[in-house]
Amino acid sequence: MASLLITGLDIGTGSIKAVVVEKCRGRPLALKMVLREPSFGLRRGAIVDLAEASSSVNRILSEIKKFSKAAAKNIYLSIGTPQIKVQSSQGITPVSRADNEIYQEDIDKVVVMASQSVNMAPNRTIIHNITKEFIVDGVGDIYDPLGLSGNRLEVRSLIVDAFSPHIKNLMRVTELAGGEISGLVFGPLVVCRSALSKSQKELGTALVDLGFGTTGLSVYEESKLVGVAKFPLGAVNVSNDLAIGLRVPASVGEEIKLNCGYALAKDVGHKESVELKKFSPEAKTAVSKRFVAEIIESRLSEILELVGNELKLMKKFGELPGGVVLVGGGAKLPGLTDLARSELKLSSQIGFTLSQEFAAEGSDLSEYFEEPEYATAFGLALWGSDAAERGRGGLLTGGFGLKNLIRYFVP
Repeated sequence: MASLLITGLDIGTGSIKAVVVEKCRGRPLALKMVLREPSFGLRRGAIVDLAEASSSVNRILSEIKKFSKAAAKNIYLSIGTPQIKVQSSQGITPVSRADNEIYQEDIDKVVVMASQSVNMAPNRTIIHNITKEFIVDGVGDIYDPLGLSGNRLEVRSLIVDAFSPHIKNLMRVTELAGGEISGLVFGPLVVCRSALSKSQKELGTALVDLGFGTTGLSVYEESKLVGVAKFPLGAVNVSNDLAIGLRVPASVGEEIKLNCGYALAKDVGHKESVELKKFSPEAKTAVSKRFVAEIIESRLSEILELVGNELKLMKKFGELPGGVVLVGGGAKLPGLTDLARSELKLSSQIGFTLSQEFAAEGSDLSEYFEEPEYATAFGLALWGSDAAERGRGGLLTGGFGLKNLIRYFVP
């Protein structure tokens, strides 16, 4: 394989992050660039102001094009809106050959049948068809049935579909900035690619991505995806609660959260205080640091309750030996792992990008592996590398071509 540049582009509610890597056969991915820009025009992962969002994306893609125009022509883009739907589905087909051997066309046929069997509104588009297992003549837990013999082939899948206008807007702002999209990936799926090891996926682990405007959940067990979910609450809700509770501007609430915040109120001393005038000249008073922590804990407990309820639906609440891994910008809040351990009844740790698959060119780039908010962008780069390895370049997961997706939007 010749050298290939891949860009992972994470268009988030609070910021846009990009990772550019170079792929050469037989070598770790060479990390070339890591970029970040403030984002505007988004709310809870969805674009609400096309002009503002386009300006934000244009700034970051301009920097990428200065480095290499080829990097801007191979972009993997995350989708992170809570309006994503996940449905279980099943496909069944008789084996077509007289000798009962299962060929690739049998596998492709049953996978497509699984996607066609779900009920979906006209304004929604399938972005992933994720195979959980194949079943041959009633025998399940088969990863790859190619070459096996049987009369009937079944597949159990998770079908992920998104609100079509949200996809259209993400594609439009990227293409208006001169980018070309090779793949679209649901955020909670792609972050697992960078932040969960094979052993964690095998053991059973929940990954919680606490972003600025949304929170994502992915659960793996026995190396299979058990389920994914997205919630319309994130770290910005904590900042807004502080702004209301302390009667300060929202920007000041964000600063107080970052500099004085703690997620577990009982661990904060009664006598500790926060001088508000350090953050806002108009504020003349001091407040108890425990009161600040109580506001933060209240909102984070609500978010973790949503996560816990989803784990209960999956029958995995308190039942995952690998515990919970926390990523995203909100994961850096002190005390969050203790709160998550208490609320979810699972061991808890902060997640980072697994750096073994990368070779950072310069120590200034390697430090980004330890920043949990970049896990999605790194995961997108790895996802693009996997797609190139399979020779599927511009195909969406499950074989839905990007050209077909674009044709869906254009008369």
